[in-house]
Amino acid sequence: MVIKTDLCAYTEYRIYPGHGEKFIAKDAKVHFFISAKADALFHQRIKPVKLRWTQAWRRMNKKGKVEEGGKKKTRKAQKFQKAIVGLSLDDLKKKKAQKPELRQAREAAAKEAKQRATQKKPAAKVAAPKGKADKGAKLPKGGGAPKAGKDFKGKK
Repeated sequence: MVIKTDLCAYTEYRIYPGHGEKFIAKDAKVHFFISAKADALFHQRIKPVKLRWTQAWRRMNKKGKVEEGGKKKTRKAQKFQKAIVGLSLDDLKKKKAQKPELRQAREAAAKEAKQRATQKKPAAKVAAPKGKADKGAKLPKGGGAPKAGKDFKGKK
């Protein structure tokens, strides 16, 4: 035997025959309430989500129903390669595809060229300016400000 039940408009509990209150608004909408308490709260415009004992609160706070799917799967970040300032993407791929021996030979040649360039530069930078080294010794230790002693008449 099937019993016809209604849902409370406020608490969403099942209302069995012979229970609850019916409210018909001016716009002809019919509301069923399980109790006078639910009816009063509805008319005070208190949101059911704010009350812990309502189904709306339980739904908002994920209480009760257990999720069948479990946790959501996190997406794995895909590897992505960008071009570098000095190299285009095609050049980068070519370099990666090279055999390690060839790559090491090229890097060694580049290092040797750098060393030759650095050996030539220090010979040109022998003379250093003289004027700036002497200035640091002339400054007084206290920063040049007068000390505040017995004779000082300003603000401390």
